[in-house]
Amino acid sequence: MGYDFPMLKDTNCGELRLADAGRTVRIAGWVHRRRDHGGLIFIDLRDSSGLVQLVFNPDNAALHEVAHRVRSEWVLQVEGVVAARDAATVNPNMATGEVEIIPGACAVLNEALTPPFYINEPADVDEQLRLKYRYLDLRRPEVSEVIKLRHEVVWYIRKFLVERGFYEIETPTLIKSTPEGARDFLVPSRTKPGHFFALPQSPQILKQLLMYGGFEKYFQIARCYRDEDTRANRVAEHTQLDLEMSFVEEADVMALIEELYAGIARTFGKGRIAQTPFPRMDYEDCMDRYGIDRPDLRYGLEFVNIAEPLKASGFQVFAGALQSGGKVKAIRVPGKADMTRREIDELTEIAKGGGARGLAYIGFAGAELRSPIAKFLSEDEIAGIRRLTGAEDGDMVFIVADQPEVVARSLHAVRDTLGDRLGLKDEGVLAFAWVEGFPLLEWRPDEERWDATHNPFSGFKEEHRELLDTDPGKVVAKQYDLVLNGSEVGGGSVRINNRADQVKVLSLMGYTEQEMQERFGVVLDALEYGAPPEGGVGMGIDRLIMSLIGSENIRDVIAFPKASSGSDPLMGAPAPVDKAQLDELGLRLIEDPARGT
Repeated sequence: MGYDFPMLKDTNCGELRLADAGRTVRIAGWVHRRRDHGGLIFIDLRDSSGLVQLVFNPDNAALHEVAHRVRSEWVLQVEGVVAARDAATVNPNMATGEVEIIPGACAVLNEALTPPFYINEPADVDEQLRLKYRYLDLRRPEVSEVIKLRHEVVWYIRKFLVERGFYEIETPTLIKSTPEGARDFLVPSRTKPGHFFALPQSPQILKQLLMYGGFEKYFQIARCYRDEDTRANRVAEHTQLDLEMSFVEEADVMALIEELYAGIARTFGKGRIAQTPFPRMDYEDCMDRYGIDRPDLRYGLEFVNIAEPLKASGFQVFAGALQSGGKVKAIRVPGKADMTRREIDELTEIAKGGGARGLAYIGFAGAELRSPIAKFLSEDEIAGIRRLTGAEDGDMVFIVADQPEVVARSLHAVRDTLGDRLGLKDEGVLAFAWVEGFPLLEWRPDEERWDATHNPFSGFKEEHRELLDTDPGKVVAKQYDLVLNGSEVGGGSVRINNRADQVKVLSLMGYTEQEMQERFGVVLDALEYGAPPEGGVGMGIDRLIMSLIGSENIRDVIAFPKASSGSDPLMGAPAPVDKAQLDELGLRLIEDPARGT
């Protein structure tokens, strides 16, 4: 027995072309724009594929009345004939600009209130309002196109990896809390009162167990959670490409990811790749030249160590920094010796924000020196600064003298600001680079222990094994990060694959044997059953899309993001729950006036 189900639409609005002229089609969508010319009424109808123009002629009074009544965002179903536009009315800015539809029938499927902001044209809308009405915001083409791009990139990743023998395997999102790094989101257990699950910060342990289980090549598009404050490039819940491979060294993983990301950039990126193969940079070199381990390589303005001619300087700011184990570094800014006092003062405040006590400068303005510190420096010292920085007439040199970490932080902030203000961050360039050579451990003086710079499972250079006993801070990890235009888009490592080494690293981090077993026992035990050499990455999907579209706000690339406060204006979360729910979980809220609860 057959049934006839008439379709609400048999054609997508944005797919119609000149070759479709003469076809009768049934379409449905939202009224994007309506123009009443007194006789003819034009409506641009929008669905997820794009726009097409409808033309309502007053000769058909009933249809003309419907068109006269409709408003923006009403939902219509239309059946009509595709017609070629007159040459004079072709719209080259629309994919369907060579055709229009002459309706023979039109039905209003739903009316709409006036939206709280414009859908049919770009507008500067308050973010809180956009997020509260996110379902309307998603209709805006500039928003929906980003979400579609995200889908296409993720599909590209899946296809790429499946073709290379990877299995897509889901791992649990209710796991045991093993807090290190960011805070966990905790989920109380109803069946075991007083006990909690945690939402995963990454599937790190689980993907290692998959390698021990013999799968060799795994990936997933994983949701990850960190209970930390929201920033422009970081949110509490994010999506990452999580990947792990057995029987690999660093170069194998990096080669795979480089092929994948170069392909993504060529297929979806707005600009050209600055360099392939991607440059490989040493961590110490990055810190020395850029003050950060994720440098933006689209422009220069590299740091220069100018300590050599200043070792015996009578200028106490420089001499004092060097005598106390500090650094004196400079940035040369070509052609900017004539910066205004206001610009220099603003850069000085930015340097102070990084901890510096000030920002010294020398403007080489021909025979003149534009500098408040020049009178404290000898001619040889100024000549040495000029020689080391390569400064020419017309150039400005900015200098910070302080402890190494302050110099790095402050001068990086100055460099980053100059990159923005001088227009050096070319959006048409995608500057990828690998950063390697990270220290395995860093000392935490307040806790009097070593801590992992990335995660406690990273392997280390075999030639540094003895340093674990004598100088752990000098042990180099088998760690690699991929950076793009000044943002870390992901990273990973080759993992420790035997129990003795893993126990050694965890003990340096201050864990007792009992604590190791409680937190990491499943990994430690599994390492004794033939764990293969293995490594992988966690690559941020959100940050990748940000870089592809040139956005500086991670919320621009997420379908339903939280606000900068961490709350959800759309769903009203977080929110109180009923006492009955708390009772069922065995929880009781304690009043804390200091926190407003």
